[in-house]
Amino acid sequence: MNKKYDFIIVELIVIICSAIVIVYAWINQETAFMILVTYLVVELLLAVVLTITTIFSRKKQIELNKNQINTVINMIDSNVIIWRSDYAQVIPNDRVIKLLGIGNDTSNWNCKSILTRLFTDDVFTGEGVRRMLQNKGDEFYITSADGEECVTIWNTSALLKTKKCFYFASIGFDLTEIKKMQQELSISAQNLAESESRYSLSMELSEIGIILTENGNNLHYISNELKNILGVTQNYITDEDFKKKIHKSDKLIFDTYVDSLVKSGETSDVQSIEIRLMCKDNKYHWFLHRYKSIKDTNSKITIGGAFIDIDKDKEKDLLIERLAYIDEITDIGNRNKLMSTGQEIYECSKELGYSYWVVVLDIDRFHMINDVCGYTTGNLVLKDFAHILYKYTINGGLASRISGDNFALIMRDYGDTELPKKTIESIQSDFAELTKATYLTQSFSCSGGYALMPRDADSFAGVLDHAEFALSSAEKKRSAIVEFDRHLHDVIINHSKVEKELSDAIANHELALYYQPKIDIKSGRIIGVEALIRWIKPDGTVIPPARFVPVAESNPKLITKIGDFVLEEACRQNKLWQDMGYPKIIMSINLTSEDFYQKNIKECIIDVLAKTRLSPEWLEVELTESLAMKDIDNAIKQMQELRDIGIRLAMDDFGTGYSSLSYIKVLPVTLIKLDRSFIIDLETDEVARLIVSAIIGIAKCKNIETIAEGMETPAQVKILREAGCDFAQGYLYGKPMPPEKLQEFMEDNVKNPKCY
Repeated sequence: MNKKYDFIIVELIVIICSAIVIVYAWINQETAFMILVTYLVVELLLAVVLTITTIFSRKKQIELNKNQINTVINMIDSNVIIWRSDYAQVIPNDRVIKLLGIGNDTSNWNCKSILTRLFTDDVFTGEGVRRMLQNKGDEFYITSADGEECVTIWNTSALLKTKKCFYFASIGFDLTEIKKMQQELSISAQNLAESESRYSLSMELSEIGIILTENGNNLHYISNELKNILGVTQNYITDEDFKKKIHKSDKLIFDTYVDSLVKSGETSDVQSIEIRLMCKDNKYHWFLHRYKSIKDTNSKITIGGAFIDIDKDKEKDLLIERLAYIDEITDIGNRNKLMSTGQEIYECSKELGYSYWVVVLDIDRFHMINDVCGYTTGNLVLKDFAHILYKYTINGGLASRISGDNFALIMRDYGDTELPKKTIESIQSDFAELTKATYLTQSFSCSGGYALMPRDADSFAGVLDHAEFALSSAEKKRSAIVEFDRHLHDVIINHSKVEKELSDAIANHELALYYQPKIDIKSGRIIGVEALIRWIKPDGTVIPPARFVPVAESNPKLITKIGDFVLEEACRQNKLWQDMGYPKIIMSINLTSEDFYQKNIKECIIDVLAKTRLSPEWLEVELTESLAMKDIDNAIKQMQELRDIGIRLAMDDFGTGYSSLSYIKVLPVTLIKLDRSFIIDLETDEVARLIVSAIIGIAKCKNIETIAEGMETPAQVKILREAGCDFAQGYLYGKPMPPEKLQEFMEDNVKNPKCY
């Protein structure tokens, strides 16, 4: 409530109370004197209390106002001071206290001393105060507590006017850093003015050309020196015109490196490349291009570069480089050049997200050109082929001779997946034209393989290997064009890996034989076993033959080692069982074409039988129908020699290869194995039953025994028994098992024959 209204209310209360007392005294006249005296005493006491309370309240309010003022002025991030015009009081904020080092104890403050340190002496005059209130922008130099000089502009305003004085608020803006910057800029400007003439002179004398460009701007600023070098009259040159000045072999490098700076969007270190520029004499000269990018406050990228003439030095370097990087016969880059430049392009392509095609080409049957026409003609063909490739680098790229008649081409990928195929076809067409134009007696063709960089490998060497792999997978076809196929590559790599691991496994004795029992259908007794190869790794993992036998068959040395192991181990194990008192059984082993046709199998078996002391009658050799039909006359001869020494012969998978019942007449076999494909449908397929019955009937006429593979149900056994089949083999009787398990099987079979 307003203080004026507070006073009126108090006065009304006093008047009312006085009236009540007077009326009461008039009514009680005998005690009126005492009543009035008492009232006056009470009113006097109340006046004294009210006066004391008011004084205390005012002091408290003043203290509260002072605290509020301190809070407000400390929120201002500048020097702030509130002071009275009679200099009796000053209230500085914390920044001023710290600046002057006067401490927080107000009892120690000397108001005039504080104001004198902050302002000048004339602040104590009326003129000085008026100047400050008019904000003339005068600079005040204040010496801080640590002895440093600070420059401040004070902005002063009158806050309050009382009967005694004015209250002023002064806010000081610190200009110390700005003044320092001004001094530095002034010195820099002076130094720049002094050095500008020296800089221009040095640029002219050193013949260093300067180029500047801002990202997104098609125009490049060029210095007078570069204008003179290039034979240009304008201060600017377009991006297109400048790139026309660059040698075609250097465009790829220039674009790749400079674009990397633009794409990075950051300030870079100084980098350098060597390129050739078309100069005003219409000749290419070598320059060292040193360049860097700068990112300004608006995130714009400016690229600056210097071109330093190194033509004379390059002539010496080229002689050395020619020996190291230029192919002597074709005059294009050699493998060293390809690998060096290729890896640089690879690294940039990953950084920028670009792609490049790496194409490897091979001249088909080039050795015939050397043999028929001579090495001189062969070298001319290589040179002509190199010139054809070089034509496809006109817009940037690299052509190199890798070795012999192998060449490589690097081209920028612009999104056309057919580009390498089209390019190879064009090269093939150009190469074929040489026959008509120059080499009338020869017909030329070439093949190519290609891969994409960096997608297809983690280095340029890897991409090149994959392109060469694609070329080699063409299987010697003329004019082949093959793209790198990762799946095919992985299959072949895995094949090689398995081949290496298998070779180590043989050396480390990781191969073992499992044995699957063969049962007499009528008696249920075991009559023999088939030895089946297994690869058991050191951790106990068993690798089935389907995983490694096909790999081994592609390597004559590996399959021969495996065949020798199977023959000797099977004979040794069978003889061991006989010596241990187990029933004598027939040991069946499988022969590969490598074993059967590439060596004297009869002598090998005789040596093993002698070494293991196993009688020939307990060994059976299984041959596939397709293997026997590969060379029927030689097969019959080899098989007859084995029969002559008492070895049993079984025809495996009968009916699935060159199947002809007439072969039973000529092949000296003792056993025919009916393929599982016939057995599995015996219960439901009448045709299968008729075929099986016919084969069994013909075999009996020739006194050849029969065995059915893949037996799984008693019903199948019953059908085969009725058809006259002799033996059976399959999961119904037992899976392939290691020697110790088969020993348990034989012991149980003696007591409990498996007769269904």
